[in-house]
Amino acid sequence: MSFMLFMVTAIHVLRQIRSLRVIRLASLPMKNNQEAKQPRFNPDELRSKYREERDKRLRQEGNEQYIKIDGRYARFQEDPYTPVQAREPLHDEVEVLIVGGGFSGLLAAARLKEAGIEDVRIVERGGDFGGTWYWNRYPGAQCDIESYIYLPLLEEIGYIPKQKYSNAPEIFAHSCAIAEHYRLYDKACFHTSVTELRWNEALLRWIVSTDRGDSMKARFICLADGPLSQPKLPGIAGIETFQGKMFHTSRWDYGYTGGDACGKLDKLHDKRVGIIGTGATSIQCIPYLAASAGQLYVFQRTPSSVLVRDNKATDSEWATTLSPGWQQARMQNFNRVTSGIGQDEDQVNDGLTNIMRNLSKLPEHLYREQPAAEDMEKLSEMLDFEQMEQVRARIDSIVTDPETAAALKPWYRLFCKRPCFNDEYLQVFNRPNVKLVDTQGKGVAQLTETAAIVGDQSYDLDCLVFATGFEVGTAYPRRSGFEVYGRDGLTLTEKWADGMRTLHGLQTRHFPNCFFLGMTQGGYTANYTHMLYEQSAHIAYILGEVKKQNMQAVEVNQEAEDQWVDVINSFAAAGMKYYQECTPGYYNNEGKPGEGKTAKIAGFYGGGSEAFFQILADWRKKGDMEGVCLTGGQS
Repeated sequence: MSFMLFMVTAIHVLRQIRSLRVIRLASLPMKNNQEAKQPRFNPDELRSKYREERDKRLRQEGNEQYIKIDGRYARFQEDPYTPVQAREPLHDEVEVLIVGGGFSGLLAAARLKEAGIEDVRIVERGGDFGGTWYWNRYPGAQCDIESYIYLPLLEEIGYIPKQKYSNAPEIFAHSCAIAEHYRLYDKACFHTSVTELRWNEALLRWIVSTDRGDSMKARFICLADGPLSQPKLPGIAGIETFQGKMFHTSRWDYGYTGGDACGKLDKLHDKRVGIIGTGATSIQCIPYLAASAGQLYVFQRTPSSVLVRDNKATDSEWATTLSPGWQQARMQNFNRVTSGIGQDEDQVNDGLTNIMRNLSKLPEHLYREQPAAEDMEKLSEMLDFEQMEQVRARIDSIVTDPETAAALKPWYRLFCKRPCFNDEYLQVFNRPNVKLVDTQGKGVAQLTETAAIVGDQSYDLDCLVFATGFEVGTAYPRRSGFEVYGRDGLTLTEKWADGMRTLHGLQTRHFPNCFFLGMTQGGYTANYTHMLYEQSAHIAYILGEVKKQNMQAVEVNQEAEDQWVDVINSFAAAGMKYYQECTPGYYNNEGKPGEGKTAKIAGFYGGGSEAFFQILADWRKKGDMEGVCLTGGQS
């Protein structure tokens, strides 16, 4: 389980294919037991089938179909893992306050400490560091990106993951090890939610208010609260009436299920369990539920693409051959391969890089010609069809019941939804105690006190698990739980009412000394951690320059912000047609890509992550802090 922006990778590769700047890795071995024979298919029939499956899932309410977890649903947010410790409110001051203790916050703090900025506090709503890896402890939770490039700061900590794809307990433990190494526990505030951030112009400080009564001052703030951190519930009629056990996968109740992250959920042996959602989380936890529950009902609205995982233990001999700088080099190699940039070697060589090779297998003559963009688009579509036909053929080869196999087949382009990798999920549907309830794209219609209703069928349940993901595309205060007030009381909501406006995705005008890490107008890679490496290094450089010049505040100037928004908008149309034709999901704003005020300005740099990282490096190398103003002098 890891929340990667495969969408961005897909769009960039499509652009690389169109321009013939594609992967040339034909000599590399194929991975993951791909079928030797490419299945035959009719493109027109597939296009028609894809449209049909998309259209029956479209919902007018879009993102509004989900329930915000607060008020009477607040219990779904409670921490089942760590007791809340009482403490007195804080009214002190720190140099840098970071909101969020996941990988974003940990990397930002680490780079700041390495740059000599010691006075750093992390405020985290969970009971420890780890972010998504603190909360997501469901059985089977595992990273989807190779652990050697996904787990941050391996060389700095001196750690080698146990497997190619680490399980959640190992990743959580590594997060805590990072915090120990960089002495981040000393000033951390856990089980603390920010309620407001407000800039005080007279003090040149941010005032940070929390739900623990804190009113702290901070010279700089970094918003590192993650792109997928606010769980959501489906808006099912009667959800409040169900009398059985209910919980979200990010708040797994082992007190009810028994067992732990490794499975053996022994308290479910006589229970009728339902799970809503068949995305990345479900793919991982359903095999464990199936192995323990008396009866498991899997309520499916849209099936996922499930490719081979092929996890394996770390080769200890390989680990001894690693030389300094290996992790950064491996991260860059993966990023270039998945971005369609030619490499002599695919160091990671896994399911995702294999996908990219499949999507880049152009006929040799096209490398010598300059075909029309329309022809290239058709070719990329055909390569996508081939890949998805392999996904569907794999289902037929594993699932024995033809009706169930048919219902599990995804009918959309590969990157319409997040591709999943698992070697146990499909096999689950051969078990006698597991039933796939295909809702034909409609979802569960109603909950009663004791059952879930789908069509005219009622399914009696003792327990209902929500694997319904996290809020995406909603307003920042709804996702974060707080508002940010900049100069003259301007809110971030107001500033971004017509779309995000930033410089390099990291700063926005009228919000001095405020930095963003994550999904804001940057250059994203499938390996989200790689992006955080680059962002945290850049922020540390800027803060170092502010201190070196004995200034108090740093802020983007209007011209620089406008210019970056123009750059972002120059890529705004990329991928729009692709996602308009996709089945609804969070990648395409629940079937409404481009709709709403915030869609007026694109959300990411479309030139690819490698180009974006170079933009940041060149900016730092130039050394004149172009586009930002330093003010305040020494206090």
